[in-house]
Amino acid sequence: MMSRLLRGLTQADAGLAALALVLMAVIPLVEILSRPLMGKGIDNAPVVVQHLGLLMAMSGAIAAERFGHLTSLGVMVPRFYVLGQFGAAAVCGVLAWASGALVFSEMSAEQMLAYGMPVWWFQATMPVGFALLGLKLGARCSQQIGAKFLFALSAPVLGAFLAYSFDGDALPLWPWVIGLVLMLSFGAPIFAVLGGLALALFWQEGLPLASIALSHYQITVNPSLPALPLFTLAGLIFAGTGAAQRLGAVFVALFGGGKTGTVIAATVLCSCFTAFTGGSGVTILALGGLLLPLLQGVGYPERKGISLVTSASALGVLLAPSVPLIMYAIIARVPINTMFLAGIVPAVVMVVCLLIFGGYLRNDGNRQESTAGPAFNMAGLRHAAWVAKWELLAPVVAIGSLGTGFATPTESAALTAIYAVLTQAWAHHELDAQKLGACLSQCTQIIGGVMLILGMALGLTNYLVDAGIPDLATEWVQSVTQNKWVFLLALNVFLFAAGALMEIYAAIVVLVPLLLPLAISYGIDPVHFGIIFLANMEMGFLCPPAGMNIYFASAVFKQPIRTVAASVAPALVAIFVGTLMISWLPLLATGLPSLMASFMR
Repeated sequence: MMSRLLRGLTQADAGLAALALVLMAVIPLVEILSRPLMGKGIDNAPVVVQHLGLLMAMSGAIAAERFGHLTSLGVMVPRFYVLGQFGAAAVCGVLAWASGALVFSEMSAEQMLAYGMPVWWFQATMPVGFALLGLKLGARCSQQIGAKFLFALSAPVLGAFLAYSFDGDALPLWPWVIGLVLMLSFGAPIFAVLGGLALALFWQEGLPLASIALSHYQITVNPSLPALPLFTLAGLIFAGTGAAQRLGAVFVALFGGGKTGTVIAATVLCSCFTAFTGGSGVTILALGGLLLPLLQGVGYPERKGISLVTSASALGVLLAPSVPLIMYAIIARVPINTMFLAGIVPAVVMVVCLLIFGGYLRNDGNRQESTAGPAFNMAGLRHAAWVAKWELLAPVVAIGSLGTGFATPTESAALTAIYAVLTQAWAHHELDAQKLGACLSQCTQIIGGVMLILGMALGLTNYLVDAGIPDLATEWVQSVTQNKWVFLLALNVFLFAAGALMEIYAAIVVLVPLLLPLAISYGIDPVHFGIIFLANMEMGFLCPPAGMNIYFASAVFKQPIRTVAASVAPALVAIFVGTLMISWLPLLATGLPSLMASFMR
């Protein structure tokens, strides 16, 4: 009985995160229905949903740590893995103390959320969450029970003691920077390194450490942010059922069942799936086992098929309702529906460039297609489309409800998530309670890990912006060149390197506030810049060390990482060509939003 109780307590993080996510989906739906029926909705519903997002993110992050899903760059020096985890646990101790200081200051303000609930109840999940993360990371330092317990307590307590002793004091920066670089190479999670760097920069100036906790709180309760986990949940539900096979049949019927048609169908399907799942790695996991045999069945070489699926899964970043697309809109303060429209034509351009310049439509001297399927057939397309009608309507629900003004971004995401549950559970009978629970758990772990990175990255960005780094960068770059086209070329090269070295969400939060003012100084529209930025990040999915597609493909297709990395080299060239086209032809990104805006006048 006691062991079962302890097991339940250790797994409570996933259950709490799942419950918060369910409420985040249900409350906006109740709000949509109650407004016309009752004349009013739930008190302060949007803010309640935002704070449920904070609860979901912190609980999901703890669950992600338990399952080993916190993002890192890998263990480059295995013998010092313990030091990496100990250092990360100590950083969590500092963050727990800083978050506690923020919560105590908010308790005195006595700000109410709704129905008599004070805001600090939800804010308290930050110090508790960081403390638990510190305990868990510290426990990873040893396999022996006694030593595990010692490390679990000593590392976060050491961090909290340092914060208590030196908060407000000016400390030297470089020792911390060197330590953080070593931690990163020893396998410490990315959020701990980013958070540690932000803390070190604030410490250097003698600034209050609670500012980092405030940054994490601000981005987690951003009004548009609840859309991220809800759209991701919808994508994971579609990925976990037979939706992929049904959509695959539609695209194969549309483009024909031969080798060329199957290649185009696989590319388009991967791109569309990534737009919904929020991560191209999830697309590889969901579609890799389906598409590679399909491609081989029409005579496509195995290595080339692996390359196609791996690279095409990176292209959905520009398609609505992609999580990075929404994230950029939030950080750059651009309307989300404008970014949704802006990404459509560039996404098509990238798919075409991948297929043509990547050489995926070439025959490679093998003209034999004895296993080729039938050519285009209208009756077959109608049948496949009817079978997949619920999946084909999902983008209409997601984008239509937002574009028409019927729903806010959060309400649109909630509608899409509920739609995915209802269609897969009742229309197709492929989603039971166990599978839904797995999707909820996976979603909260993905978003929980991402939100840790975003919160720490925002703290770092706030310091850099306050230090005037964007203004200094603008002055320096403009002193080097006044030519807009030369700047665009240099920008693409820089972002390509950044995408290979940085996790995409950290790159958005850290680099966009620094580079956007610079781009505007050259007359580049923020919407156009966002598409350029995200197109370059697509290449980053395919480049080690941060190119997660390489690692997912290696695991799914059981191929060495070096083999997969070499196979996608032509795709990198093709995507870079597409990115240059988007950069030098702004109308590709800004044309459709401008056209729609003129129609709406």
